[in-house]
Amino acid sequence: MSETIESTISNGKSTIGKAIQHLADELGKIRAGKASPNMLSSVKVDYYGTPTALSQVANVSAVDSRTLSIQPWEKSMLAPIEQAIFAANIGLTPMNDGEFVRINIPPLTQERRAELVKQTKGIGENCKISLRNARQKMMDFVKKEVKDGYPEDEGKKREGEIDGLIKDGAKKVEELLELKEKEIMTV
Repeated sequence: MSETIESTISNGKSTIGKAIQHLADELGKIRAGKASPNMLSSVKVDYYGTPTALSQVANVSAVDSRTLSIQPWEKSMLAPIEQAIFAANIGLTPMNDGEFVRINIPPLTQERRAELVKQTKGIGENCKISLRNARQKMMDFVKKEVKDGYPEDEGKKREGEIDGLIKDGAKKVEELLELKEKEIMTV
């Protein structure tokens, strides 16, 4: 019986880790005023009829804090890369010079910074909801097992363990959000 509780808690830990990793990935995509190749991680290019990640058809690099440079491995990919960036609707305008596609990152206004902070908090709230759902699932399972004959004092111990996991996860979420907010608001 205890193996099933162990596996449930292990699955819960995995869910918490995945939620936090997803949050970190999503926060990495939010533009904080500096050019970062991560900004284009969601862009898919039509590579001979197949939607392909931009990083698989070109080298994406930050030339400086305001410029991204995209060097395709095949010159014939310049136009499809440009079209894919426009189609991704991420608010960036690519410029094709025949060798590279360059993207100049405009400086953020104070209003835009506030919007981005609000967006990061929304993403963080979604992560916290995932944590609460994982907690609820684990707690329900432990309570069911206690009802089915698992020792009550062990059940309480497991519930405390679950609460500790969730508190640690929530703390990591808050740390990630604080770092991103600080990054966004730094002019």
